[in-house]
Amino acid sequence: MPETEKTEPIRPLRFHETPGLQDWRVVGEGACAYFRTESFAAGAAFVGALAGALPGGSGPDGAGPDVDLRPGGVLVRLITVTDDYYGLTERHLEAARRVSALARDHGLTADPSGIRTVQVTVDALVLPEVLPFWRAVLGYENRAGSDEDLIDPLRRGAPFYFQRMDAPRSGRNRIHVDVWVPYDEADARIAAALAAGGRIVNDTDAPSNVVLADPEGNEVCVGVAGPPTA
Repeated sequence: MPETEKTEPIRPLRFHETPGLQDWRVVGEGACAYFRTESFAAGAAFVGALAGALPGGSGPDGAGPDVDLRPGGVLVRLITVTDDYYGLTERHLEAARRVSALARDHGLTADPSGIRTVQVTVDALVLPEVLPFWRAVLGYENRAGSDEDLIDPLRRGAPFYFQRMDAPRSGRNRIHVDVWVPYDEADARIAAALAAGGRIVNDTDAPSNVVLADPEGNEVCVGVAGPPTA
């Protein structure tokens, strides 16, 4: 495939429909795979090998994957972050296959239940007045191509999304949390929340988005990207 085609943006469904990527799930912040390890040393060895397995990085910006190394596992995230694009491209399909092959070589098993991302959503009447405050206090930057999103330039903290309101309102949260989970984990996650005392506020957009509330009315959205849940 020509280099220019490899940098073409792709949607979550394109990623999930590609054969050989069963280890991976697209969530709110890119395509992720979580590999369980027996020790920190085993995870570090995998990460060390990973650095050489993706020469030149995994995106058109030349950056490698985001890697979170912990004693019990390694989370690998593929996402392109440039001045004009934030998301997945065709080259991430090949990168994901190479990461999975390397994990198998190291005897590691993928566990999609270890994948999730969290986003904070703020409702605001006048975004240009509210967003600069949060950008300054968090030390975040605008997401490429959006005047409604802030991201951590180090890609460690949860992104913030600013949702426009048409008029002031009372009786509902002005700030809530969005939890992105793998498409095949959403039903179990929602069921667990309901069993723990939660309730469904709105499931009109299910399975892509379900609004839940805790016993005191604090809201959270559970979202998925890619194929719908069964």
